[in-house]
Amino acid sequence: MNSGIRKIVFFLALIGMVYLGWAYMIKPANAELVVRRAQLQKDTDKLTEIEREKANAESLDEQIKQMEEAIHFFENKFPHKSQIHQVLSQVTEIISKYGLKPKTNIALKPEQSNGYIELPIKMQLEGSFNSFYGFLLELEKLDRITKIRELEIKNDDKTGGIVANFTMSIFFQDIKK
Repeated sequence: MNSGIRKIVFFLALIGMVYLGWAYMIKPANAELVVRRAQLQKDTDKLTEIEREKANAESLDEQIKQMEEAIHFFENKFPHKSQIHQVLSQVTEIISKYGLKPKTNIALKPEQSNGYIELPIKMQLEGSFNSFYGFLLELEKLDRITKIRELEIKNDDKTGGIVANFTMSIFFQDIKK
């Protein structure tokens, strides 16, 4: 054989070896690499999602703890049914402190709700506007939850002051222990 033909045969054999190496080794390895990269990306995404959910769970735990503290705080603001007379005496003291004259005090039917009872009291007070305003500010400072509804203030021409008609609600717990 001539050296030119040998070179061509050798060159063709070399190209055949390269093709066979690519077809049977490199191409399957690249396909496997693509599959593994896709699986790795999927696992990485799942891990990121798990970490995000874990952070959300920790955040929820903190929010639950804060909500429990808030519930405890507000439960402490609701007197027990047996302590309702203490709240009423505090309101009466505030009325006397500001020199207001109670004309009517009518306890209405208590209304039961989820976890508390609302006791509405229809009141009518006479006195100066500044005294009534002081009464409202002092009432707001009480440790217990109260609510003023249906407030109507009129001038009293006889005394030169005001007459305030309103419904005050006192909220309390009805705990049976």
